[in-house]
Amino acid sequence: MFFKCSISTHSIVDLLKFDNMDVTSILDPLNAAQREAVSSTDKHLLVLAGAGSGKTRVLVHRIAWLVQVENISPHSILGVTFTNKAAKEMRGRLENMLGASVSNMWVGTFHGLAHRLLKLHWKDAGLPQNFQILDSDDQLRTVKRVYRLLGIDDSKWPYRQAQSFINKQKDDGLRSKNMPPADDPYQRIMTQIYIAYEDTCVRSGMVDFGELLLRAYELWSQNPALLCHYQQRFDQILVDEFQDTNAIQYAWLRLLAGDSVRITAVGDDDQSIYGWRGAKVENILNFNHDYPETTIVRLEQNYRSTKNILSAANAVISHNTDRLGKNLWTEEIEGEPISLYASFNEHDEARFISGTIDDWVKNGGMRDEVSVLYRSNAQSRVLEEALLRAQIPYRIYGGQKFYERQEIRNALAYLRLVVNRNDDAAFERIVNTPTRGIGDKTIEVLRGLARGENISMWDAVKLAISGKNFTGRALSAVQAFMDLVNKLDKNFSDLSLPDQTDSVVTESGLIDFYRREKGDRGQSRIENLEELVVACRAFEPDDAEQSALPQFLDQAALDAGDKQAGENEDAVQLMTLHSSKGLEFSIVFLAGMEENLFPHKMSIEDPVRLEEERRLAYVGITRAMKKLYLTFAESRQQYGTESYNTVSRFVRDIPTEHIEEIRLGGKITSPTSYAKKSVSQFSDEGTDTGLKLGQRVIHKVFGEGVILNFEGNGPNARIQVNFSNNGSKWLVQSYAKLEAL
Repeated sequence: MFFKCSISTHSIVDLLKFDNMDVTSILDPLNAAQREAVSSTDKHLLVLAGAGSGKTRVLVHRIAWLVQVENISPHSILGVTFTNKAAKEMRGRLENMLGASVSNMWVGTFHGLAHRLLKLHWKDAGLPQNFQILDSDDQLRTVKRVYRLLGIDDSKWPYRQAQSFINKQKDDGLRSKNMPPADDPYQRIMTQIYIAYEDTCVRSGMVDFGELLLRAYELWSQNPALLCHYQQRFDQILVDEFQDTNAIQYAWLRLLAGDSVRITAVGDDDQSIYGWRGAKVENILNFNHDYPETTIVRLEQNYRSTKNILSAANAVISHNTDRLGKNLWTEEIEGEPISLYASFNEHDEARFISGTIDDWVKNGGMRDEVSVLYRSNAQSRVLEEALLRAQIPYRIYGGQKFYERQEIRNALAYLRLVVNRNDDAAFERIVNTPTRGIGDKTIEVLRGLARGENISMWDAVKLAISGKNFTGRALSAVQAFMDLVNKLDKNFSDLSLPDQTDSVVTESGLIDFYRREKGDRGQSRIENLEELVVACRAFEPDDAEQSALPQFLDQAALDAGDKQAGENEDAVQLMTLHSSKGLEFSIVFLAGMEENLFPHKMSIEDPVRLEEERRLAYVGITRAMKKLYLTFAESRQQYGTESYNTVSRFVRDIPTEHIEEIRLGGKITSPTSYAKKSVSQFSDEGTDTGLKLGQRVIHKVFGEGVILNFEGNGPNARIQVNFSNNGSKWLVQSYAKLEAL
């Protein structure tokens, strides 16, 4: 259905409905910067909302201002959020302010609004009227069907790898038919899967989350009259968390805005931490270039944290170069200095954290006011163990306990089957993990034999092989699996517990399987498997007469059986730094503040990723309201080996006057020992050079590179540079003669 392009008119009923509102009630609760943002009459508005600066309040009050003062119909306003929770909160606040229902307003998430649009114009969008939305699990099942259709070996090309590839292309606005010619096997296979996947979805009338936005964009771009209708309908577009928009989301917004619709973009470039899943910080950095008639308002007054915490956050983020710039401040008290604890190892670190939390609770504090944040999921294991020993209830926010994670359960199942071939649960879990061509039909045959003969699945395999119940391919696959388990068992006799576990995660193919998954998810799974090996090294058997492996498996089962605290139970919250965004706590621990852990080893040599790591540190610091603890370990079992990392550069970014070093038996409020030594010995700025970490430099022999680290002082001080064509090198600073680019 096409619409004639004409200027929309505001309903008199809409305008009269809100005319009892007092304009002063909109502005009175706001500070000066918030009032400027709310009442702006400029064409476009970019609100740089610092952490804890009241951005949701500004969004709600701006909509109220547009309706009451500028006489804009609420039905001419499009409000875009990133989560259903945020959309619900915004609607609730609006109804309270406006005194009327806003259920008919277009306020929702990108995906929710795109779905609404496609439901209204399904025919123009080329969809069946009753099209179905695929969630992530449904999408994965569809990908698996495509694999079977194409005969693709999922042991070589994991399902989730293809799922991620498809979603990335859609987030970038690319259809399979628009994919560039592929020169490598990976690209060719993934494109082939994408083409077949799109065909399957079209035939079945299915739409995944990425398709919602891409299809909504195409609906407008291919139907100019329909686009014109919506451009005239919506006078105002307001977008929350603008720094998190990806390519297709921004393209969708720009298409709708055209040359006439006014945009209010609210976000914080310093909190853009989702580049790994497609968010483009460039969207907010370049907004005033894409829309020259833009006014920028900075919300810098923070209502959450103390002055010391904000000073630390400002100092850390100031080292990033690609930012629009702002400086958080508060009228709150100076507050306690930031506590820095240098632990001997990760177990000492965890004991310190659990002990400090225990003291907090004994002094009347609530556990749910405390959060422990970490860069890598694998760090949670030691922390969980310490909290369990101290009998401190905890929850993993947005995640699973260590021994409940998929990759850990898979590795433990291999170990269990080696110990006991009759463990049917372990057998079924790993017989086709990693995938080895053993299908559901084969498993069902084995189950039937096991039930009928009252034997284990393992023995059922032997029976099926002797009775020739399987085809040649299925027979070979099952026999290969049994040979693998038997080989592991044979090798175990001469191996220690950690070596047994390392053998399993390597020879089973689990490491390679998750490595092919690519991205942060695959890397996290590998780190968790490596952490399982570390757990085995630390394990102390109770019974010297019994093998360590079954004792370890019993302990792992008991740890997995200790359930997380319930939703309403007073409990400490453990979470990754990425999960913490948008939350706040009275007390925050940032654990593992070491080079190669945070910033992560995968990001240190990439200036763009390093800046995102620093934004992640900024987010973590600004979660703290009253007290912030930074902890690091002088040695750590990391990625399966003993590591000796220096203190994180993000700690070194913080001026020493804001830090107290905590030692067993006391505090040093003006740190002159380890904390100060760390800052001076490993300064972020080279002695008398003006060079800084992350800076691009040029060397007359090695060419261009990026500064990774400094070490020492005086004429023999060294500087580490990662050169584009010559790799990482340590150079004596006084002879290097590096020039800044």
